[in-house]
Amino acid sequence: MITTASLTFGYPRSIPIFQDFNWQVQHGETWAILGSSGCGKTTLLYLLAGLRFPTKGEIEIDGERLTRPRPHSGLILQDYGLLPWATVRENAGLGLKVREFYGEDGKHAPKNFQPENNVEHWLNRLGLSEVANKYPSQISGGQRQRTAIARTLALSPDLLLMDEPFSSLDAITREDLQNLTLSLCEEQNLTLVIVTHSIEEAASLGGKILLLGSSPRIFENPTVRQGDHRNSQEYRDLCNLLWREMRNETA
Repeated sequence: MITTASLTFGYPRSIPIFQDFNWQVQHGETWAILGSSGCGKTTLLYLLAGLRFPTKGEIEIDGERLTRPRPHSGLILQDYGLLPWATVRENAGLGLKVREFYGEDGKHAPKNFQPENNVEHWLNRLGLSEVANKYPSQISGGQRQRTAIARTLALSPDLLLMDEPFSSLDAITREDLQNLTLSLCEEQNLTLVIVTHSIEEAASLGGKILLLGSSPRIFENPTVRQGDHRNSQEYRDLCNLLWREMRNETA
């Protein structure tokens, strides 16, 4: 689904963050992007979202070169991106309103786009029906993140990009939303790429983990979708391995 070919990117007056970076993501996979601060995790996500562009090389998604934000990609940010003056229901339906405004132009909305009034479905599915008429300031952090997820899923994406979406939540809410994310990806056949600074979160969500650093490495995590994965020896071994690898990067 995603292919980066000889990807090079750097900010002005700095050394490149990525240099001839090659990477592939298959449809339906869940990837966690892990690494120390400044290694390029969020930059890579913005490149995949079409918000930044390579200085060399290219990115292809479903065989098409990425030259602008892609209508079939959904991006969920750390700060939720909700309008404070809009209710939960209005925020969840915002993306659909934008698409209806532009029509099926192939840029802001997919070609042959037929708007589906599925906001209520996602509010119900994500447990938001009882707070649908409240404003972001009146609900919890977990509910705000669920609203951001509802807004994205209402657009029927095939690729879900998430930038440390659970970092500000308490441990129980964070684990609940991690489990929900995996369930939704399986139900909707979504490809997931999530940026995180947490080793435990990467091991909980990523069927494959990309560790960025001086030499990017990939770690397989085949048991991630199995029940009680967090209590397995495989999970503990993977977390310990990632800890060692990250310490070696910063040593």
